[in-house]
This record gives sequence, structure tokens and C-alpha cells, in this order.
Amino acid sequence: MSIEFIGQTVQVIGEVMIGITAIMVHRRVWKEHKINPAVYKEMQREQIVGILGIILLVAGYLIQIIFNR
Repeated sequence: MSIEFIGQTVQVIGEVMIGITAIMVHRRVWKEHKINPAVYKEMQREQIVGILGIILLVAGYLIQIIFNR
């Protein structure tokens, strides 16, 4: 196990944690409905994009791990 692998793993874990935290905040505000409809709709879009981003981060990490052995 190389230092590059460890660094890459820690980086991806940190990025996913940041993404999940942002999505959790959006979801909390979204559930409370204390925002106007335009902001509500935009937050829905941002949540979808955030989830997609996390999926892409993990997929990219797995591809790098599989093909860099």
C-alpha cells in the first residue's frame, strides 16, 4: 500500500463527507419549507446534483484503484 493510495483514499473520504454534509443541510431546510418556492425548487436541483457528484467521486476513485494496480 503506497502513500499515494492512502492520500487518494483520505481525499475521497473527505470530499464525500463534505458533500454529504451539504446535502444534509439542504434536506433539513427543504423539509422545513420555510423558504419561497423558487429557492425550494433550486435546492431540490442542488440536492440531485450533489448526490450525483458523490456517486461520480466514488466511481472515479474505484476506477483509479482498479486500473492502477
